[in-house]
Amino acid sequence: MYKQPRQELEAYYFEPNSVEKLRYLPVNNSRKRFCTLEPSPDSPPYNALSTATYDDTCGSCVTDDLNDFKHKIREIETVMMGPDSLDLLVDCTDSFDSTASQEINGWRSTLEAISRRDLRADLVSCAKAMSENDLMMAHSMMEKLRQMVSVSGEPIQRLGAYLLEGLVAQLASSGSSIYKALNRCPEPASTELLSYMHILYEVCPYFKFGYMSANGAIAEAMKEENRVHIIDFQIGQGSQWVTLIQAFAARPGGPPRIRITGIDDMTSAYARGGGLSIVGNRLAKLAKQFNVPFEFNSVSVSVSEVKPKNLGVRPEEALAVNFAFVLHHMPDESVSTENHRDRLLRMVKSLSPKVVTLVEQESNTNTAAFFPRFMETMNYYAAMFESIDVTLPRDHKQRINVEQHCLARDVVNIIACEGADRVERHELLGKWRSRFGMAGFTPYPLSPLVNSTIKSLLRNYSDKYRLEERDGALYLGWMHRDLVASCAWK
Repeated sequence: MYKQPRQELEAYYFEPNSVEKLRYLPVNNSRKRFCTLEPSPDSPPYNALSTATYDDTCGSCVTDDLNDFKHKIREIETVMMGPDSLDLLVDCTDSFDSTASQEINGWRSTLEAISRRDLRADLVSCAKAMSENDLMMAHSMMEKLRQMVSVSGEPIQRLGAYLLEGLVAQLASSGSSIYKALNRCPEPASTELLSYMHILYEVCPYFKFGYMSANGAIAEAMKEENRVHIIDFQIGQGSQWVTLIQAFAARPGGPPRIRITGIDDMTSAYARGGGLSIVGNRLAKLAKQFNVPFEFNSVSVSVSEVKPKNLGVRPEEALAVNFAFVLHHMPDESVSTENHRDRLLRMVKSLSPKVVTLVEQESNTNTAAFFPRFMETMNYYAAMFESIDVTLPRDHKQRINVEQHCLARDVVNIIACEGADRVERHELLGKWRSRFGMAGFTPYPLSPLVNSTIKSLLRNYSDKYRLEERDGALYLGWMHRDLVASCAWK
């Protein structure tokens, strides 16, 4: 849908270790104008989603130069007090000298606080202008926003940098081209990407919550079974099944024979540096250590192309199917007449599973129009970035890389892309209930033990996380915002 020449993508930069300069550059072969960030001449350009690592924090929009600082004060005083205040302000600033550093620092803190407070409102104004096709206002807001965002600032400043990138791409009608170009950019080494994913896994409980709740439902459903087959539609690194294998090993009467069928995805394959055999060998070694009979079956096709014949279902095995953070990638009826999202659920139901687990982000970005989609994305990821800020120090060497490679591309995709190019299509649990019901599933009650186990997990994290059980499902939230939902079906 969006076609833009390659050279149009190369002028868009965020440079976090200097005070950015933004200007609109006319692009060859196009009548559109691009909002670009010029780096300082002393440092190389930096794309907000590049692979660079930064140890330092970004400077604020307030320059350390005294003359520029005076100018900033004039601007704020003019806005707050009116033009009559200028004469008084000039008299005051003329008296500044090198001994006034304490006052300057105080003003700098005030300006930064105002900037952070206004950033969210200005992001909303920019998105609103775009939704109303007010291009002049949108361009004006982008020029203002580029002075306020920072990939190494406070949570809203960091998120704002990626939201702004998505807004620029959306406004230029080149969302899919920019997103695909970003995905063609050199990735970090596979070991580095795996490290970033592991850091996010450890500092936030979202993935552990999802895996533990799903494993609890599977363990409960299979407690009397001797032969268990688990189909994981996005097995990743296989880390979800480590604790379940250990739990089965400790089961009274001995463990069952376990067979796991893993379906791969490109990101996980790259991060692990090879195919699913790496996951299979790792899990087989663990199972042998705990004396659990184990078999691994790999399926190296995309989830939307999986057929029953790929899964090797055997009638003598009790079947569990795991959908952890994967179904939102499936296009539905709003994208394709094939409707892989509902087709996949109907296919799984035809296999007669004993339990099906669902873990998804509690967000509504699938069919929403641009502006409500932007608002939902900003509110959702603001909570997530705030939760990262509590656990991962702002000066942590890898924090920027973790956010860029594990979160930022999703944000840009949701904001910038449309149609089939928008692959991050989250739905609220209420909608998932409807889809599972139409496919013939009924709810499977979660064990109370799961709830208590996850509460124990959350004690290792901030007390701002909250766990709530509603209508047979578990919700993990940050303060007042639900972030992840987990439930089971049969």
